Amino acid sequence: MKEGFSNKKALLSLAIGGFGIGLTEFVIMGILPNVANALAITIPEAGHFISAYALGVVVGAPLLTSFSHKFPANRMLLFLMVWFTVFNTLSAFSTSYNMLLIMRFLSGLPHGAFFGVGAVIAGKLAKKGKSSQAIAIMFSGLTVANVIGVPIGTYLGNQYHWSASFLMVGVVGIITLGSIFYWMPHFKKEGKQPKDEDHKGLKNPELWALIALTTIGTGGFFAWYSYIAPLLTDVAHFSENVVSYAMILAGLGMFIGNFLGAKMADAFTPLRSVMISLLAMTVILIINSFFASNGILALVMTFLIGLIAFTISTPIQMAIINTAKGAEMLGSSMNQSAFNMGNAMGAYLAGLPIAYGYSVMSSSLVGSALAFSGAIIAILILLYRQHKK
Repeated sequence: MKEGFSNKKALLSLAIGGFGIGLTEFVIMGILPNVANALAITIPEAGHFISAYALGVVVGAPLLTSFSHKFPANRMLLFLMVWFTVFNTLSAFSTSYNMLLIMRFLSGLPHGAFFGVGAVIAGKLAKKGKSSQAIAIMFSGLTVANVIGVPIGTYLGNQYHWSASFLMVGVVGIITLGSIFYWMPHFKKEGKQPKDEDHKGLKNPELWALIALTTIGTGGFFAWYSYIAPLLTDVAHFSENVVSYAMILAGLGMFIGNFLGAKMADAFTPLRSVMISLLAMTVILIINSFFASNGILALVMTFLIGLIAFTISTPIQMAIINTAKGAEMLGSSMNQSAFNMGNAMGAYLAGLPIAYGYSVMSSSLVGSALAFSGAIIAILILLYRQHKK
């Protein structure tokens, strides 16, 4: 009984860390005009701070996780969260474009490694057969950040000063450090393995197919999410004030979808669950492209798309861990890099038809095509597995 309660507190510490990571990743989108005005730069230039963070995630995930075997897991998490706290706090004191750009890049480095190491630890903390639910608890922090943290951080940044948003992230980082220090059990350092054995899982072609699946498939969600504001204001004709409430609605969908995805992974298999979710995403985005002009339906779709998108998070993470034998933490963290590459790719591809004069509703069709492509990759992997048998 005591051990079970202790493990729940350990999982909660991972969720708090996920909350902080979700907060710093998304809060800047709501305070971008304030940051631009304060640093005397344009909105597009301020957008580089979002890209710098994403680049940090892509670079940092494999780089920092490669050191994970040299330290006990709990100490590795503490190191990552110290890094996260320091550079997010320093972001609040940035006085120039270049300084904040560097701080955002450095802030993004521990993102993928934290989730990658955390997902493996969550599986170890879980009861037998409950790994998916444990990983979902960790990711719940990120979804709660979208429901509660980002709106509060945006309010503080807009009402007082943009730096208040990053100071809030720093406070969450300190709380995470304390919870990991006191609640996370002490893990023994994993024995040093031969280099070939340590990276054996990285040679599995299925792993790279899954990375491609994550990048392309989740790019479908980000193609829609990147343009949710103009979709609601220009197409559904809502006022700008409604956008923030719609984001909370999407966050609620993400929160529910996160735990629904864990149950789907148990009911089917992780990969089949991802395939089902991506096919559902394909359909819902097509429907959204036709009915986004209807205000009520647009809000319903916002909730449903957020829900379906986050049914993918836990199952794809489990599929990666199961495939990357011998390099579970590294593979798991690389999947976080893939999510961020999907973010950048989805936003870019969805912006192309808009740049050529098509309606912003075209972003949903681009997203649908990307989600369907991801589903095709999942089907091909499943067929490949059957063929191997």
